[in-house]
Amino acid sequence: MTRTISVVDLSEKVRQQVRPERFAHILRVAELAAQIARANRLDVEKTYLAAILHDAARDLSDQKLMELAPPVIALELSHPLSLHGRAGRKLAEQWGIEDEEVLEAIEGHVYGVRPDHPIGMALYVADVSEPGRGVNHDIRELALAGRLLEAYQKAVICKVRYLESKGIEPHPRTLAAYRAVLEQLEADT
Repeated sequence: MTRTISVVDLSEKVRQQVRPERFAHILRVAELAAQIARANRLDVEKTYLAAILHDAARDLSDQKLMELAPPVIALELSHPLSLHGRAGRKLAEQWGIEDEEVLEAIEGHVYGVRPDHPIGMALYVADVSEPGRGVNHDIRELALAGRLLEAYQKAVICKVRYLESKGIEPHPRTLAAYRAVLEQLEADT
């Protein structure tokens, strides 16, 4: 998975790239993601690794984000920060990460993932509900109670509704994740 680089070394690479406040957030997300992984019988090491790397590109300049993850739609060009998941994936690949599940989780933490991607769901939920954010306690509790899919569904729905309430256009990949969640909810009823 990581060829010759350890999680400790990767964590240090990330720490050197982000502001101290961002790194504190990353550590909280990683700890929560590991707890969610344990509660839902997922691979804790892969989940923790994805979480440590998820915001590696978050504090890069717009220019650097666009170099690592060239925009493919107008929304990404006008909001380069929306590229930080794809750019983070690219950094992870450059640092030796080859595990596709981990890479997809890093990329998907911004947009959402398919509801059949448990590590991506765990990271997404941990990112939106880590205690430092002061919101989404109910989502966090669902995930920690072993109800990851339910927590993820609620998180995606909340994100899209929040963006729409603020007049912010959701990324097409976020809308795809939202539609997948709604379809799954309809199928379950």
